[in-house]
Amino acid sequence: MKTVFSPLHNRRTATTELDGGILIAPHEKPSRAETILARVIQEELGEVLQPQEFGLEPVLRVHTRDYVDFLRASWADWTAEGKPGEAIPAVWPGRGMRHRVPKDIDGRLGYYSFAAETSITEGTWDAACASANVALSAQALVAKGEPAAFALCRPPGHHAHADLFGGYCFFNNAAISAQAFRDQGSRRVAVLDVDFHHGNGTQSIFYSRDDVMTISVHGDPDLVFPHFLGFEDEAGEGAGEGFNLNIVYPPGTPFSVWREGLETACRKIEAFQPDALVVALGVDTFEDDPISFFKLTSADYLLMGDRLGKLNLPTLFTMEGGYDVDAIGVNVVNVLKGFEGARL
Repeated sequence: MKTVFSPLHNRRTATTELDGGILIAPHEKPSRAETILARVIQEELGEVLQPQEFGLEPVLRVHTRDYVDFLRASWADWTAEGKPGEAIPAVWPGRGMRHRVPKDIDGRLGYYSFAAETSITEGTWDAACASANVALSAQALVAKGEPAAFALCRPPGHHAHADLFGGYCFFNNAAISAQAFRDQGSRRVAVLDVDFHHGNGTQSIFYSRDDVMTISVHGDPDLVFPHFLGFEDEAGEGAGEGFNLNIVYPPGTPFSVWREGLETACRKIEAFQPDALVVALGVDTFEDDPISFFKLTSADYLLMGDRLGKLNLPTLFTMEGGYDVDAIGVNVVNVLKGFEGARL
């Protein structure tokens, strides 16, 4: 399986994350991608390619132009006011307030975000664009006949809405890729999110559509981020009713239980009969991950990949979560190896 990777992910080197009422070193950091890449190379998974440049047009098929313009200008606007730290949102348009775009950068940060843990830094725009290009380059490989490809995206994307950043995400790489498949002729596309946290951005983007099915298997949002989407009664609306599925599990869930949700998801995908599958691949379901409460082991990811391979669909993997543990590379590559083993 070919991997697409860009060293430009290192342009995003945030130093602050709001956690537990204090600023800490972010869980989402450059070493995540480097650890995964090292394992891809060590295991000889396949060729590692640099991304092509696709410009902003595919991004604008998913994200609003005003949001994209905000992201592009945000760091310059922040530093122009002499702010001493990284750009962190601190005020939001809450219930009873007017939802309008303020002129002040502090107001705009709040308008275009949904969480305070994710800062904008000097290199965020460059890294987010590179991450989208990684996803689109891997998508192009699959669209041209590769059975599967791995987009080693950083920053991740599945929390980003059409006009909101948060959860370490700025551009929704999985959604951008799914839309690219549609624009290139796929009649139906499925997006399966196996990250520990709900793919709230992906759900929101496609919630009213019946051409892109979205499924997420994740931790109970009553207890964990993102809190305000991801419940099992969210099934889509309008034309999209019945085309969104959330499968929710409590703390301590082992693979023996989690795989039942994966099986439900796979059967739903098989009934949908998509032309392509996008897997939002988070491995923060791992038992030692610092910001999750599932109990999957490294060996379990081989079985996860095996079931995904048995769907026998053109498949794009976009890298999402998985934090601060050396095993992130092992776990990601185990999914990909399990997938390839099932396709032999």
